[in-house]
Amino acid sequence: MAEIAGKVQAASERRAAGVFWTRRRINFVQQVLGYTVLTAIAFVFMIPMFWTISAALKTKAQTYVFPPVWIPNPVNWDNFARVFREWPFLVFVRNSLIIVFWNILGQVLSVSLVAYGFARLRFPGRDTLFLIMLATLMIPYQVTLIPTFIMYKLLGWINTYLPLTVPAFTGGPFFIFLMRQYMMTIPLELDDAARIDGCNTFQILFKILMPLCIPPLAIVVVFSFVWTWNDFFGPLIYLQDHMKYTVALGLNFFRGHVRVEWNLLMAASLMAVTPCLVLYFFAQRLLIGGIASVGLKG
Repeated sequence: MAEIAGKVQAASERRAAGVFWTRRRINFVQQVLGYTVLTAIAFVFMIPMFWTISAALKTKAQTYVFPPVWIPNPVNWDNFARVFREWPFLVFVRNSLIIVFWNILGQVLSVSLVAYGFARLRFPGRDTLFLIMLATLMIPYQVTLIPTFIMYKLLGWINTYLPLTVPAFTGGPFFIFLMRQYMMTIPLELDDAARIDGCNTFQILFKILMPLCIPPLAIVVVFSFVWTWNDFFGPLIYLQDHMKYTVALGLNFFRGHVRVEWNLLMAASLMAVTPCLVLYFFAQRLLIGGIASVGLKG
């Protein structure tokens, strides 16, 4: 009897081991197929970037060769230097950095203040005001474009950077929502303890909460940088002097007003994209952690 039971147990163990290894093989095949498909899709989406890099390193003659040559021969690194010699590209970069700096500063300050009010303070109509603020996300930018343009024209702000920087100090609804949701996950006991120690409202915000809100602040900084750096429509509407153009508008200016040398334009485009790629590379961990940590409490 014991011998039969042992054989049954051994058979059961072999069957369980077979099922385990079968599942492992299936999971392995699924992972391989999944990564293969994702790699192929990523490669397809990277083709424009590959072509930009290739064209940026070609001579003018190689640019128009058919069929296209993917690997330049010889590699022409002088294209990047010519962009600065023949175009005021450095001026465009400086203009973009000025606008980016004020947008980041304005968004961080205004978003923190407004989100703190919605998340930590108690006052009549708070939730109603928050819903109204969220409702503004549904208003397309084109709807308010003409009224805001008329207002800025009456203020004498056309052909200045003020229409591109001052709105940042009023706070972005999307950023306010993210910051408010994150602040609501922080225990209110920290505020009470800080008030007992003598902190006022602004000290609680800047000394207690802001250091704890690094993940959502990283999202605000990175998104503000990318959106402002790549903004084309805003500078197109409000800037008239080409020496005040940003990088995005400057590239289009040279494409439309100067004899196009596509190798130079691709070199300039590659340099224009590089700051966003570098910023994302160094901030991706904060971005992923920040987005994952922003809950839906409240």
